[in-house]
Formats: sequence, structure tokens, C-alpha cells
Amino acid sequence: MDAIQAYRESEIAADNPVRLVILLYDQLLRDLQRALDAIATRDVQRRSRELDHALVVVGQLQGTINLENGGEVARTLDHFYDIVRGNLLFAASKGSAEILEDQRKQILAVREVWLEVERQQVPSPAPNGPTHAGPRVDQHDSEGNSEWKA
Repeated sequence: MDAIQAYRESEIAADNPVRLVILLYDQLLRDLQRALDAIATRDVQRRSRELDHALVVVGQLQGTINLENGGEVARTLDHFYDIVRGNLLFAASKGSAEILEDQRKQILAVREVWLEVERQQVPSPAPNGPTHAGPRVDQHDSEGNSEWKA
């Protein structure tokens, strides 16, 4: 990714935390694809490097979960990330493309759910009025904090 693209993505993510989660999923998928490529070429160092980075991304995703206020969705995501982490570690130790491909499919499926969440946040344009491209916040917590957390 070039610097300009990274800058644009960071600006988008600053305005929309759901977009940031999607960007992290995109990075995780790139890491897994690179690890799969490394397995195919028997490049153990590259495989390890890519899986190490993937684990950092999973940790970042898991670290954003609000277990106190996120309810069942937060607990489910937390459990999902625990499973992904365990499977990535197991795949790293075995050099298993099959396990990584399965994890990639699971992560793609969850990413699709996040994309749907993002689509639901953007209100439809008013017939003759201005549009608002930022996230729509329907509820605030008791402290008036409008930041989204899982």
C-alpha cells in the first residue's frame, strides 16, 4: 500500500470506526494470502512473518471489543478472535495451507457482516437536500458517548 492510500484510509477510518474494522479485516486477509503464498513457495520465514502480523491484527480487532456494553455480539466476536488466534498459531506450527484457507473463508464471512453494518450506517440522501457521508448514530450511551464499539 502506498503512503497516499494509507493516508486516505486513515482519514476515512477516523470518521467511521466501522470502516476501521473493515480495513483491519482487509489487512488480515492480505496477511493470510501472503502466508498462503509463502507456504506454496516453502518460504518459512515469510510465512512466519505474515502470520505474526496477522496475529497482531487479530489482537487489534479483539482489543477494540467492548465486553461490558457489547452484549452477546461482543462475546461472540471475542470468542471468534480466540479461535482465529488459536488456528493461526496451529497453522503456523504445521505450515498448513488448509487451516489458513479455512480461516480466510471465515474471516471473509465476518467481514461481509461488517460491510453490511457499514451500509446500514449511511443514511439515504434526502430528495432535495444535502447528503451526509459519515456514520449515523442512533443511540448514545449514558455518558453521551457516540463512539461505536462492538
